[in-house]
Amino acid sequence: MSSAILVCGCKGTANLSNDETQSKALSFSCYHYVLHIMDFSEASGLIYAELTSWIRTVIRYVPRLALAILLLLFCTFLARWISRWVVRGLNRISTNLSLVNLTGAVVHVVIMAIGLFMALGILGLEKTVTSLLAGAGVIALAIGFAFQDLTANFISGTMIAVARPIQVGDTVETNGFTGKVMDIKLRSIVIDNGKGQTVELPSKDVFQKPITNFSRIGHRRIELNGGISYLDDMTHAQQVAIAAVKQLPFVLDTLPVDLHYRNFGDNNVQFVLYFWINPSATNAQAALSDAMIAVKRAFDEQKILTVFAGQTFDLKHKLDQEEKEV
Repeated sequence: MSSAILVCGCKGTANLSNDETQSKALSFSCYHYVLHIMDFSEASGLIYAELTSWIRTVIRYVPRLALAILLLLFCTFLARWISRWVVRGLNRISTNLSLVNLTGAVVHVVIMAIGLFMALGILGLEKTVTSLLAGAGVIALAIGFAFQDLTANFISGTMIAVARPIQVGDTVETNGFTGKVMDIKLRSIVIDNGKGQTVELPSKDVFQKPITNFSRIGHRRIELNGGISYLDDMTHAQQVAIAAVKQLPFVLDTLPVDLHYRNFGDNNVQFVLYFWINPSATNAQAALSDAMIAVKRAFDEQKILTVFAGQTFDLKHKLDQEEKEV
């Protein structure tokens, strides 16, 4: 009897325990469901609040944004107008189109950069301005290291355009090349060497090395080397040569024609004759050739000998005799 009651009691207790477990499990599930609903509601509220804040910020920044856009538009028109004015002004005083266009582009970029920084300041983005300036400095430094030769040529070309040691049309000698300057670029100098060829020299080499400009002063001295025999009168030969060269049309009459004896050679008395030409109007090589012809003709007329090798005389004398026999 007692054991039956005990068994029954145990079964009742077991049944009670199962009911409580199910109740707790149900309560736990309901609790998590409620928490899930609360989390979703809170998330929706947070999203709504954030969107509302953004919209308010946008509305608050609309006047500033409009003012910044108007400032950029104004700076764009101002940059175009000032750059055109600068280009027109420089065209009146400079023939270097590369320098003129570069200056106009730099002015345009500077004005636009100022407008951009002012617009960012209106929007309250001072930190962005600082970051842009720092980034621009880093980029410029990197470009300078990566393109050292290009940068050096660019700067040298700019200095040549500003200082103008040479100009288009000048006859110059530099870096072992002689010719007439055809074009002056920011990166290079183009020279016509007189042989149907053009030589393009880097601006850095032209700027850093000596330049002989035969056209800057407006006149160029030509040297003619020659000699007369020891039998001829040196003073008379000097007068004859000077008079012959003075009659040439390209010789400048504003500067003297000089002949100076400089050495006693083995077969003749050597001299050098100086005369001046306008290099922009007369080719130096052609002028020297014409002067040699004029001096030789004058010496022949005055019976002044220019000494030459004996075998040359014998050969010419033999050819003359053969022509007479024919």
